[in-house]
Amino acid sequence: MPRDLTTPRSREANLARILSIVHHDGAQSRSALTEATGLNRSTIAALVFELAAAGLVDERPPESSSRAGRPSPVVAPSASVVAISVHPEVDAVEIAAVALDRRIVVRERIVNTATPTAAEVAALVAARLAHWQTDALLHSTVIGIGVAVPGLVRTADGVVRNAPHLAWTDEPLAARVEELTGIRTAVDNDATLGALAEHLFGAGRDIDELVYLNGGASGIGGGLVIHGRAATGANGYAGEFGHNRPRIDDDADRRTSDGVLEEEVNRRHLLALLGLDDADDAALAAALDTAALPAAEAEVARQARVLGSALANAVNVLNPAVVVLGGFLALLDDAEHDTLAAEVSRLAMSESAEVVELRTAALGSDRLLVGAAELAFRPLWTDPLAVVAG
Repeated sequence: MPRDLTTPRSREANLARILSIVHHDGAQSRSALTEATGLNRSTIAALVFELAAAGLVDERPPESSSRAGRPSPVVAPSASVVAISVHPEVDAVEIAAVALDRRIVVRERIVNTATPTAAEVAALVAARLAHWQTDALLHSTVIGIGVAVPGLVRTADGVVRNAPHLAWTDEPLAARVEELTGIRTAVDNDATLGALAEHLFGAGRDIDELVYLNGGASGIGGGLVIHGRAATGANGYAGEFGHNRPRIDDDADRRTSDGVLEEEVNRRHLLALLGLDDADDAALAAALDTAALPAAEAEVARQARVLGSALANAVNVLNPAVVVLGGFLALLDDAEHDTLAAEVSRLAMSESAEVVELRTAALGSDRLLVGAAELAFRPLWTDPLAVVAG
C-alpha cells in the first residue's frame, strides 16, 4: 500500500521531492509522480496544487494516451522561476538567467578590459539583473544567484579564498552580491559546478564514479563524483588537477620549467598561435577548424599528449567509469581523441584503463551556467515554499 505522509515535516520533504523530480527528470504525469514517490493520488494532487499556487510548477492537460482510464494531468517545472548564474573569468564575465525548467532565458558575455575585482563583478551582476528585471525577466521570479569561480571557495559563506588568475584573496563575494541585489547568493568552484551539471544532466548522467576536468581562461580545474555524490574534500578544495605535474617523457613536449598541467595545457597558447586576443570556446573551435595551421595542429596534439598523461594519473588514483572534459579540453578531445585514449591506456594501470570512457561535456558552453543555477536552486530541495516566500 502506498505511504501517505502527512506530517508538516514530511509535507515539506514531499513538496521538495515532487519539485526535484520534475526539475531533474522533466515534466511528469501525476500518475508517474504517484509511482515515483509512493504517495497516494489525492496526496499528490494536493501537493501539486500547493506547488502550482506558489508558481513553482505548471499543470497542463494530459497528452493523449492509449492506456485505459482517465489520463493524468502533466506537472512541469515553472519557466518563470529563475536563478541567476555568474561565471567571472579573466577574459570575460558571463551572466545568465536559468529557469527551473532548465532553459536559459537570457545570457550575456561581457568582455573585460582588465581583470575584474570581486567588487566590480558584484556591481556588474546587480546592474545586469536590474536591467533584465525590466525586460527579459519582467514576469519572472528570481529565487537565488549562483556564482562559479575559477578558484578555491569556502562554500559555507561564499568567500573566495584564492582565485590566483583573478588576483582575488579572501573575497566575501557572496556577501558583496547579496548586499547589492538583496538576493540569496551562493558561490562555489567552477569545475565543481561543471561536474555537478554534467552528472545531473549531461555526459555523466547516471554515472556514479566520475572525473570532470574543466579548461578555461584561468587554467584547469576539476570535479569529482564518487559513489554518486560530489567529493569536495575537507574544505571544498578537492579536484585541483591543474596544479598537478603530469609525466612528460619527451622534452620537446615541455613548455615550462614548472610543468604544472594548466601551464602545459593552456588555451592561451592556442589563441596566440591563431592570432586571437579573445575567443569563447565556440569561436576557438571554429578558428581551429578553419585555420589549418600546422603549428596550431601540432600544439593541439602536444597538449593532448600531456593531458593524456594527467588523465592517466587520475584514472590510477580514482578508477572512474567516465572522464568528462569541458571547455577547451573538449576541443582537444574532439581533435585528438585517439591520442588522449592511447596515452591513458599506455600510462594507466590496464585494469582501470580498460573500463574508463573519455567523453566531452554534453552541455557544452552551458555547463557552468547550469551548474551555478543548480547551486542557487539547492534550497528548493529542502523547503520550496519557504524559499519562494523569501
